[in-house]
Amino acid sequence: MTDAIVVAEGLRKSFGGVHALRGLDLRVRRGTVCAVLGPNGAGKTTAVRVLATLSAPDAGHARVAGHDVVRQAGEVRARIGLAGQYAAVDEKLTGRANLRMFGRLSHLSRREAHRRADELLDRFGLTEAADRRVGGYSGGMRRRLDLIASLVRRPEVLFLDEPTTGLDPRGRGEIWDAVRELVADGTTVLLTTQYLDEADRLADDVTVVDHGRVIATGTPDELKATIGDRLDVVVEDPAALRPAAAVLRGLAGTDPTTTGDDRLSVALPGGGLRLAGVVRELDRAGVAAADVRLRRPTLDEVFLRLTEEPVR
Repeated sequence: MTDAIVVAEGLRKSFGGVHALRGLDLRVRRGTVCAVLGPNGAGKTTAVRVLATLSAPDAGHARVAGHDVVRQAGEVRARIGLAGQYAAVDEKLTGRANLRMFGRLSHLSRREAHRRADELLDRFGLTEAADRRVGGYSGGMRRRLDLIASLVRRPEVLFLDEPTTGLDPRGRGEIWDAVRELVADGTTVLLTTQYLDEADRLADDVTVVDHGRVIATGTPDELKATIGDRLDVVVEDPAALRPAAAVLRGLAGTDPTTTGDDRLSVALPGGGLRLAGVVRELDRAGVAAADVRLRRPTLDEVFLRLTEEPVR
């Protein structure tokens, strides 16, 4: 991938007897959003810390914006932004004062730090709250301020480690809009998240990590295609679930999943089934169906399938 702005190869990192990274490989294309998914303890945050020069790998190497994260850590830091899982802003200061402080810490002149703070507050819709203490902000506003604080130096690459954890739907939507705007301006975003809908809506590419290794990569649609379409059936009488399951098992060649008192779902890795044929087989088995539909799998279903399989 010649257009990769983040490249990691064979990253390993241990903390005592805990192996957080076990040879992790990663590529992030310039000007895209790459979502890194994985269960708790999979190594997502450790990978971000290594790429952001906050932690040195035990083995392997990585480059961000063309610079080695160990040998050229200063060059990397000058080109990245980082927003962690918890807002790093000072709640006793106003929003404007926080951004000015981050500007000065980033070695901007006083005048440039003031100008940049005003520009970011206006761009991300925080001007009206700019002179209020951050302690009075909503959770979404606090996280948004934390995100734009990481943009004071106009980073080429922005690392977001679970940026919407604990936010309500409105707050999450505000962060998503901010991320889309950044990418439209050319910033590359590497996003770790446990919200699968977040990755589905924002990411150009998805990397699934488990036990410190990458176990799958691709666009959301490519990953969904790996487990095939889904067939969902809702029966009129819950007592008909067992004969309905037998019909689906015969059609799909695999056991269906019970997803409710009156509904079943089964993967169709081979495709080729027609709804009329499914309805006909259910009728032959004496099963009255309230609904039958074919659909693409969700990213949640892909994630569960991938992370449930044994890691080699």
